[in-house]
Amino acid sequence: MMSPNPSSLLDAEDFRRAARRYLPRVLFDYMDRGSEQETALRQGRAALDRLRIVPSVLNDVNTLDLSCTVLGKTLPTPLIVAPTAIAGMIRPGGEARIATAAARSGIPVCLATQSIVPIETVVRAAPGNVWFQLYVWRDRRKMLDLVARVKAAGVETLVVTVDTAVQPLRHYNRRNGFSMGFRATPRSLLDIATHPIWTWLALLRPLLHGRGIPGFPHYPEDLRPTVLKPVQDPSVRLAHDVTWSDIEHLRTVWKGKLVIKGLLSVEDVVRARRLGADGIVVSTHGGRNLDSAPPIVDVLPGLVAESGNMTVIADSGIRQGSDVFKLLALGADAVMIGRLPLYGLAAEGTRGVERVLTMLLEELRVTMGLSGQASLSGLGPENLLQSTFPD
Repeated sequence: MMSPNPSSLLDAEDFRRAARRYLPRVLFDYMDRGSEQETALRQGRAALDRLRIVPSVLNDVNTLDLSCTVLGKTLPTPLIVAPTAIAGMIRPGGEARIATAAARSGIPVCLATQSIVPIETVVRAAPGNVWFQLYVWRDRRKMLDLVARVKAAGVETLVVTVDTAVQPLRHYNRRNGFSMGFRATPRSLLDIATHPIWTWLALLRPLLHGRGIPGFPHYPEDLRPTVLKPVQDPSVRLAHDVTWSDIEHLRTVWKGKLVIKGLLSVEDVVRARRLGADGIVVSTHGGRNLDSAPPIVDVLPGLVAESGNMTVIADSGIRQGSDVFKLLALGADAVMIGRLPLYGLAAEGTRGVERVLTMLLEELRVTMGLSGQASLSGLGPENLLQSTFPD
C-alpha cells in the first residue's frame, strides 16, 4: 500500500480512509465501529449535526483564545486525548507516539488500562501530560496494585471508566476473530496477509528484534495477556459488581484528581459530586457500549447543571472543530477525542497525530471566527439552534 499523499489528508474522513487502507479490517473495525446495530453511533452523530451555530457578526476576532480550565489547571486548548485500547498495535509504540504528538500542543493524553505501551514509557514521552484510565478488576487488590504503580509513575489524574458493567455486543469483533485477543481464522489470516506494511511494522519486525508478541503491560506479570491470548485469569477480568462504594474507596486511596467516565444520568452526576469526584466524562463510550444510549448533546446541559464545581468533559463522536464548539457551548469544560488520533496514527504515525490535532484546532478557530466568538469562555447555549430539518 502506498503512503497517503499528505496534501490529500485535509479532514477527518480523509484520515479515516487512509487508516482503513493501512489497517487490517480486524483492527480498523475495532477502533471505528459501534455496538450491536450501531444506533448510538449514528444517532450521536446525527444529534451533533442537528445543532446549528448562530453567528454574531461585527465582533473583533483578531485574537482567538482557546484556553480553558480543566481540573483546576489552565490548558491551552479544550482537547484531551481519550483512552483507547491497543493503539500500540496500530503503530509500534503507538501510545507513546500519541502522547508525544499531543504534548507539543499542550493536550493531555489519557492512557488506557489495555494499552500496549506501559505507563512508565508514556510518561517519559510526555512528562506531566499523562492521565490514566482505570477499569475495576474483580480482584480489587490487584487493581489497587496497578493504581499504586500509576501513582509511582507520576500520574496525577485517574479516570475510572464505569459504563462497562458487562461486555458489550460488538458483532464485527466476533466475525473478525477479535476480542482483546486475536483468533486466527482463514478470514483473519487473509486480512493480515493483504496488509503487508502493517504486518511488517506491527508484527514481524518486533518479533525479529526479539520483542515478542505484543502484550498488555498493566496486568500483573504472571497473568499478563497478549494480543494472541485474551485475559484468562478471572481475577483481572472486568468486575460486574462495581458500585459507588468502589468509587468511595478509590477516593480515599487516590489523592490526585479523580474523574469518573461514562455518566449519562443526573442522579449519577449528583452521586459523583457528593463522593468528591473532581470531574466527570459525559460519554457513550463512542457508541461502543449501550446501543440505546442517548446522544450526549441531549443530556449534557442537564448534567452540567448538577455538576457543581466538578470539571465536565464531553466525549463520543467528535469529528470536527464545530463539534468541539457545540459541546463547549452546551456547557462542557473540555472534550475528549478518541478515534481521530488513531486515524492519524494509522495514516502517518506521530506526524499523523500531530496533523489531526492541528486540523481540529484550526477548524475550531475558523468556527469561532465565523461565529463571532473570540474566547471559549463566552460560549453558551444562545450560540446554538436546534435544526428543524429531518434526519
